[in-house]
Amino acid sequence: MQIRKKITVTYIALSCFSTLLLSIVVFFLFKQNNQYYFLKRLHDRAKIAASIHYQDDVVKAKYFQDFKKEGLEELIEEKNYVLKINGENSFEYNTELHLEPGFYKEVMKNGSGWTEEDHVYHYGQVFNESGQKYMVIVSAKDRRGNTSAIYIIQILLFGGIAFVVMAYFFGRFLAKRFINPVSRITKEVKRISASNLHNRLPEVDNSDEISDLTKTFNDMLDRLETSFEIQANFINNASHELKTPITTIIAESEIMLLKERETADYIQSLENIHKQASKLGNLTEGLLKLTQTGYDGNKQVLDIARIDELLIDVKADVDKIYPNNRVNIKLGNIPNDEYLLNIPCNKPLLELALNNIISNGVKYSDNDEVFVSLLAEKDKIKVTITDIGIGIPPEDIPHLYEPFFRGKIASKYTGYGLGLPLAMKIIRMHNGEIQVQSETGKGTVVTITFHKSNIKNSNLKS
Repeated sequence: MQIRKKITVTYIALSCFSTLLLSIVVFFLFKQNNQYYFLKRLHDRAKIAASIHYQDDVVKAKYFQDFKKEGLEELIEEKNYVLKINGENSFEYNTELHLEPGFYKEVMKNGSGWTEEDHVYHYGQVFNESGQKYMVIVSAKDRRGNTSAIYIIQILLFGGIAFVVMAYFFGRFLAKRFINPVSRITKEVKRISASNLHNRLPEVDNSDEISDLTKTFNDMLDRLETSFEIQANFINNASHELKTPITTIIAESEIMLLKERETADYIQSLENIHKQASKLGNLTEGLLKLTQTGYDGNKQVLDIARIDELLIDVKADVDKIYPNNRVNIKLGNIPNDEYLLNIPCNKPLLELALNNIISNGVKYSDNDEVFVSLLAEKDKIKVTITDIGIGIPPEDIPHLYEPFFRGKIASKYTGYGLGLPLAMKIIRMHNGEIQVQSETGKGTVVTITFHKSNIKNSNLKS
């Protein structure tokens, strides 16, 4: 069932339930009110009947009789009975009355009471006359009350049917009004595909949920368009970078297989093939590691490591790659509390990220000094890597995290443009932040910050 129909049916059902409940309450209150005023009339007649009974003056008795006849509205099948009470539970019985014994007990106990049978009301009241107790009973049929009850039922019934019909049209109008914006969004979204991700939903100025939904869709389309562009750029660059060494290897092999050559020629050719194969292997390894960091971060965070020990291990790895490096790790501000140095992480990946950044500092400073400082506080861990190398032009900084991007100045150095994007993804995977500040010809400062409130600690042992 469509949401529009669901809203209409739900609105009708709720309207029917509300109308039925209101009708029951109105009918009950009407009946109670009608009953109250009819009993009040019987009560007044009981007083008059008692007054007529104990009047010795004929004139006064006639006055009460005339007042009852002329001053009060006539009741249907009205009858009056006066019964003498002989004792606490004894009275003179009238054979014309066929009432339940409980009615007489209630009247004698409480001084008054009433009962109803087939729309005939019987009201009884006790009064004294010259020291003698009497029970006056007034009976009458409430035909008007019965007629009024039927009339009010008819009004409620036809009114309820009319209201349900109106609720149907109101429900359709309500459903149409609320669903049309969603239908419009659905129609627009169906028109958007991978080929026209630049299209956006027309936004409205309202601050309701539909406006929020429109903005959410547009934000999602922004992210999708950016992701598609990055993916397309990545595939194009990866294809180009991988194609070059493969083409070189194939061409070199074909040339050497055309005819027999001297040993020196084979050695030179194999060296070229080895060089291109190494380049291909490094590229493949970098791409695999870049893909690995796209997994769920919760699955990657497995270890608890000390950040200072991680930096020392990274320094040892950098020494193997750049034996003449001048990396200086400053650990003078290490806190006494070792817990402040602990960080939940995927140790190999975090080492790789730090290694890439520090190695970049060594490479792009031509083995000049690189300073690594560590700050561990209660709320954060901060690692700062500073070099005095070639620096990064301002126009290149926004593109540093794009795979295979290489600036004009950095293009003369060997590399594939994967190190910093890979490091950034690993650091973000650990809920860290990376900031790059650089000035051309003076050097670069890379700051990595892990906030303790953001560090994943699901695997931290208590």
